[in-house]
Amino acid sequence: MVLQFGAAQTFEPFDRWGHVRESQGKSLGQLLDEFARLRSENLGEVRALNLRQEDLERRGRHPALGTVTLSELLATWAAHDLTHLHQISRIMAHRYREAVGPWSKYLGVLQCAGHSSP
Repeated sequence: MVLQFGAAQTFEPFDRWGHVRESQGKSLGQLLDEFARLRSENLGEVRALNLRQEDLERRGRHPALGTVTLSELLATWAAHDLTHLHQISRIMAHRYREAVGPWSKYLGVLQCAGHSSP
C-alpha cells in the first residue's frame, strides 16, 4: 500500500477480531502450522520487494495513526509477530503452573498477565 500509493490513499481498515472467526474449529496444531506458513509466505514477498533505504522512508496514511513510514510498518509487523510468540509461550507454560510448585514465582512466563494468570 505504501509503495503503491504513498500517503495519497489511506490504509484499508483492519479487522482486529477477524482472527477469532477464522480460527474457530481449528486445533492448536493447525493454527501454529498456519501461522508458520503465512509468515513464511509474507517474508518471501517482502524479500522479493528488494527494499532500499529510500523505500523504507516512504510514507503512508493510517486511518487512526496518521502518517507512518514503511519502516515503522515493518517494525510493527515484527513486534506483532513477537507478541504472538509471547502469547504462545504463556499458553504453553500455563500447563506447568502447578507442576513447578514454589519455583513459579521465579518464572517470568508464569507471572505475565494474560493467558498464564491464575
